[in-house]
Amino acid sequence: MHLLREFRHEQPDPARFYRVLAQDSADMLASYVPLQGSLMLDVGGGPGYFADAFARAGATYYSVDVDSDLADDTGRRRRVVGSGTELPFRTGAFDVAYSSNVLEHVSDPWRVAEEMLRVVRPGGLAFISYTVWYGPWGGHETAPWHFLGGHRARRRYVRRHGVEPKNRFGESLFAVTVRDGMDWARGEGRGELLDLTPRYNPRWARFLLRVPLLREVATWNLVIVVRKH
Repeated sequence: MHLLREFRHEQPDPARFYRVLAQDSADMLASYVPLQGSLMLDVGGGPGYFADAFARAGATYYSVDVDSDLADDTGRRRRVVGSGTELPFRTGAFDVAYSSNVLEHVSDPWRVAEEMLRVVRPGGLAFISYTVWYGPWGGHETAPWHFLGGHRARRRYVRRHGVEPKNRFGESLFAVTVRDGMDWARGEGRGELLDLTPRYNPRWARFLLRVPLLREVATWNLVIVVRKH
Protein backbone atom coordinates (compact mmCIF):
# COMPACT_ATOMS: atom_id res chain seq x y z
CA MET A 1 0.00 0.00 0.00
CA HIS A 2 2.89 2.34 0.72
CA LEU A 3 4.35 1.74 -2.73
CA LEU A 4 0.95 2.28 -4.37
CA ARG A 5 0.53 5.60 -2.58
CA GLU A 6 4.00 6.72 -3.59
CA PHE A 7 3.41 5.65 -7.20
CA ARG A 8 1.24 8.77 -7.62
CA HIS A 9 4.48 10.77 -7.51
CA GLU A 10 6.35 8.75 -10.14
CA GLN A 11 5.83 11.36 -12.88
CA PRO A 12 5.76 14.70 -10.96
CA ASP A 13 8.42 13.77 -8.39
CA PRO A 14 10.36 10.70 -9.58
CA ALA A 15 13.10 11.13 -6.97
CA ARG A 16 10.59 10.66 -4.16
CA PHE A 17 9.10 7.53 -5.72
CA TYR A 18 12.37 5.87 -6.72
CA ARG A 19 13.95 6.40 -3.30
CA VAL A 20 11.04 4.51 -1.74
CA LEU A 21 11.23 1.80 -4.43
CA ALA A 22 14.99 1.47 -3.96
CA GLN A 23 14.65 0.99 -0.21
CA ASP A 24 11.91 -1.58 -0.75
CA SER A 25 14.19 -3.38 -3.20
CA ALA A 26 17.10 -3.47 -0.75
CA ASP A 27 14.84 -4.77 2.00
CA MET A 28 13.42 -7.47 -0.24
CA LEU A 29 16.80 -8.63 -1.51
CA ALA A 30 18.12 -8.74 2.07
CA SER A 31 15.40 -11.26 2.90
CA TYR A 32 17.13 -13.75 0.56
CA VAL A 33 20.82 -13.02 1.09
CA PRO A 34 22.94 -11.03 3.59
CA LEU A 35 23.95 -7.78 1.91
CA GLN A 36 26.51 -6.71 4.50
CA GLY A 37 29.92 -7.24 2.91
CA SER A 38 28.53 -8.63 -0.35
CA LEU A 39 29.74 -7.64 -3.81
CA MET A 40 26.71 -6.97 -5.98
CA LEU A 41 25.91 -5.96 -9.54
CA ASP A 42 22.76 -4.04 -10.42
CA VAL A 43 21.88 -4.60 -14.08
CA GLY A 44 20.12 -1.47 -15.29
CA GLY A 45 20.66 0.44 -12.06
CA GLY A 46 19.93 3.87 -13.55
CA PRO A 47 20.13 6.93 -11.27
CA GLY A 48 21.82 6.61 -7.91
CA TYR A 49 18.77 5.89 -5.72
CA PHE A 50 19.45 2.16 -5.78
CA ALA A 51 23.18 2.67 -5.20
CA ASP A 52 22.41 4.59 -2.04
CA ALA A 53 19.90 2.06 -0.72
CA PHE A 54 22.15 -0.95 -1.26
CA ALA A 55 25.19 0.87 0.12
CA ARG A 56 23.27 1.63 3.31
CA ALA A 57 22.55 -2.11 3.56
CA GLY A 58 26.29 -2.79 3.52
CA ALA A 59 26.80 -4.01 -0.05
CA THR A 60 29.66 -3.00 -2.33
CA TYR A 61 27.60 -1.84 -5.27
CA TYR A 62 28.36 -1.85 -8.98
CA SER A 63 25.89 -1.08 -11.76
CA VAL A 64 25.83 -1.47 -15.52
CA ASP A 65 23.69 0.56 -17.97
CA VAL A 66 23.61 1.02 -21.71
CA ASP A 67 23.54 4.82 -21.48
CA SER A 68 26.06 6.95 -19.60
CA ASP A 69 23.41 9.65 -19.09
CA LEU A 70 21.13 7.39 -17.05
CA ALA A 71 22.99 7.84 -13.76
CA ASP A 72 23.66 10.88 -11.61
CA ASP A 73 27.02 11.54 -9.97
CA THR A 74 26.23 9.18 -7.10
CA GLY A 75 25.34 6.35 -9.45
CA ARG A 76 28.58 6.78 -11.40
CA ARG A 77 30.81 5.87 -8.48
CA ARG A 78 31.10 2.22 -9.54
CA ARG A 79 29.26 2.33 -12.80
CA VAL A 80 30.03 0.60 -16.08
CA VAL A 81 28.47 1.34 -19.46
CA GLY A 82 27.62 -1.92 -21.20
CA SER A 83 24.90 -4.28 -22.38
CA GLY A 84 22.94 -6.61 -20.14
CA THR A 85 23.04 -9.25 -22.87
CA GLU A 86 26.87 -9.25 -22.76
CA LEU A 87 27.85 -8.16 -19.27
CA PRO A 88 31.44 -6.81 -19.25
CA PHE A 89 32.49 -8.82 -16.18
CA ARG A 90 34.26 -12.11 -15.69
CA THR A 91 32.37 -15.27 -14.76
CA GLY A 92 31.79 -15.61 -11.02
CA ALA A 93 32.77 -12.03 -10.20
CA PHE A 94 29.87 -11.15 -7.87
CA ASP A 95 28.01 -12.50 -4.88
CA VAL A 96 24.69 -11.08 -6.10
CA ALA A 97 23.30 -10.00 -9.46
CA TYR A 98 20.16 -7.86 -9.24
CA SER A 99 17.79 -6.47 -11.84
CA SER A 100 14.55 -4.56 -11.27
CA ASN A 101 12.10 -3.50 -14.00
CA VAL A 102 14.62 -3.98 -16.77
CA LEU A 103 13.79 -7.20 -18.64
CA GLU A 104 10.63 -5.75 -20.21
CA HIS A 105 12.84 -3.15 -21.90
CA VAL A 106 15.14 -5.71 -23.56
CA SER A 107 14.42 -7.57 -26.80
CA ASP A 108 16.20 -10.69 -25.51
CA PRO A 109 15.35 -10.67 -21.77
CA TRP A 110 16.37 -14.23 -20.99
CA ARG A 111 19.83 -13.65 -22.40
CA VAL A 112 20.15 -10.98 -19.70
CA ALA A 113 18.99 -13.50 -17.08
CA GLU A 114 21.58 -16.01 -18.30
CA GLU A 115 24.31 -13.39 -18.13
CA MET A 116 23.32 -12.50 -14.58
CA LEU A 117 23.75 -16.11 -13.56
CA ARG A 118 27.10 -16.28 -15.35
CA VAL A 119 28.63 -13.38 -13.43
CA VAL A 120 27.69 -14.65 -9.95
CA ARG A 121 29.90 -17.13 -8.11
CA PRO A 122 28.72 -20.66 -7.28
CA GLY A 123 26.37 -20.26 -4.34
CA GLY A 124 25.67 -16.66 -5.40
CA LEU A 125 22.23 -15.24 -6.06
CA ALA A 126 20.45 -13.83 -9.11
CA PHE A 127 17.40 -11.70 -8.28
CA ILE A 128 15.26 -10.79 -11.29
CA SER A 129 12.15 -8.61 -11.11
CA TYR A 130 10.23 -7.35 -14.14
CA THR A 131 6.91 -5.76 -15.09
CA VAL A 132 4.66 -8.30 -16.78
CA TRP A 133 2.96 -7.35 -20.02
CA TYR A 134 -0.65 -8.21 -19.23
CA GLY A 135 -0.52 -6.69 -15.76
CA PRO A 136 -2.10 -3.29 -14.98
CA TRP A 137 1.15 -1.40 -15.72
CA GLY A 138 2.41 -3.62 -18.53
CA GLY A 139 2.14 -0.86 -21.10
CA HIS A 140 3.80 1.65 -18.77
CA GLU A 141 2.58 5.13 -19.71
CA THR A 142 0.39 3.70 -22.52
CA ALA A 143 -1.57 1.54 -20.03
CA PRO A 144 -4.34 0.40 -20.02
CA TRP A 145 -4.52 0.59 -23.82
CA HIS A 146 -1.74 -1.99 -24.14
CA PHE A 147 -4.43 -4.62 -23.54
CA LEU A 148 -5.56 -3.84 -27.10
CA GLY A 149 -2.03 -4.30 -28.44
CA GLY A 150 1.30 -2.62 -27.89
CA HIS A 151 1.54 -0.95 -31.29
CA ARG A 152 -2.03 0.33 -31.09
CA ALA A 153 -1.39 1.74 -27.62
CA ARG A 154 1.75 3.47 -28.88
CA ARG A 155 -0.08 5.06 -31.83
CA ARG A 156 -2.85 6.25 -29.51
CA TYR A 157 -0.32 7.87 -27.21
CA VAL A 158 1.24 9.78 -30.14
CA ARG A 159 -2.18 10.98 -31.33
CA ARG A 160 -3.11 12.14 -27.84
CA HIS A 161 0.19 13.74 -26.76
CA GLY A 162 1.90 14.61 -30.03
CA VAL A 163 5.11 12.80 -29.03
CA GLU A 164 6.28 9.22 -28.73
CA PRO A 165 5.99 7.61 -25.30
CA LYS A 166 9.20 7.22 -23.32
CA ASN A 167 8.73 3.44 -23.50
CA ARG A 168 8.16 2.63 -27.18
CA PHE A 169 6.64 -0.78 -27.81
CA GLY A 170 8.83 -2.84 -30.11
CA GLU A 171 11.89 -0.66 -29.45
CA SER A 172 12.30 -0.04 -25.72
CA LEU A 173 9.30 -1.95 -24.37
CA PHE A 174 8.45 -5.59 -25.01
CA ALA A 175 5.75 -8.06 -24.04
CA VAL A 176 7.29 -10.30 -21.37
CA THR A 177 4.76 -12.52 -19.60
CA VAL A 178 4.55 -14.40 -16.31
CA ARG A 179 4.66 -17.66 -18.24
CA ASP A 180 7.90 -16.59 -19.94
CA GLY A 181 9.56 -16.12 -16.59
CA MET A 182 8.22 -19.31 -15.10
CA ASP A 183 9.37 -21.32 -18.11
CA TRP A 184 12.88 -19.85 -17.92
CA ALA A 185 13.17 -20.32 -14.16
CA ARG A 186 12.04 -23.93 -14.23
CA GLY A 187 14.17 -24.81 -17.23
CA GLU A 188 17.34 -23.14 -15.99
CA GLY A 189 19.86 -25.87 -15.25
CA ARG A 190 22.65 -23.82 -13.66
CA GLY A 191 20.82 -22.82 -10.53
CA GLU A 192 18.30 -23.71 -7.83
CA LEU A 193 15.00 -21.84 -7.97
CA LEU A 194 14.51 -20.31 -4.50
CA ASP A 195 11.43 -18.22 -5.11
CA LEU A 196 8.90 -17.24 -7.74
CA THR A 197 6.48 -14.63 -6.48
CA PRO A 198 4.28 -11.68 -7.56
CA ARG A 199 6.27 -8.76 -6.17
CA TYR A 200 3.76 -6.03 -5.38
CA ASN A 201 0.88 -8.30 -4.45
CA PRO A 202 0.16 -9.29 -0.83
CA ARG A 203 1.74 -12.55 0.31
CA TRP A 204 -1.60 -14.37 0.26
CA ALA A 205 -1.79 -13.70 -3.49
CA ARG A 206 1.05 -16.11 -4.29
CA PHE A 207 -1.58 -18.67 -5.31
CA LEU A 208 -2.19 -16.52 -8.41
CA LEU A 209 0.84 -18.06 -10.08
CA ARG A 210 -0.95 -21.41 -10.13
CA VAL A 211 -3.85 -20.01 -12.20
CA PRO A 212 -2.68 -19.65 -15.84
CA LEU A 213 -4.79 -16.76 -17.15
CA LEU A 214 -5.43 -14.98 -13.86
CA ARG A 215 -1.72 -14.78 -13.05
CA GLU A 216 -1.05 -12.75 -16.19
CA VAL A 217 -3.54 -9.96 -15.47
CA ALA A 218 -3.36 -9.88 -11.66
CA THR A 219 0.43 -9.83 -11.34
CA TRP A 220 2.09 -6.42 -11.57
CA ASN A 221 5.63 -7.69 -11.36
CA LEU A 222 7.23 -11.13 -11.20
CA VAL A 223 10.23 -11.93 -8.99
CA ILE A 224 12.56 -14.82 -9.80
CA VAL A 225 15.26 -15.73 -7.31
CA VAL A 226 17.88 -18.32 -8.33
CA ARG A 227 20.93 -19.59 -6.44
CA LYS A 228 23.74 -20.67 -8.75
CA HIS A 229 25.01 -24.23 -8.37
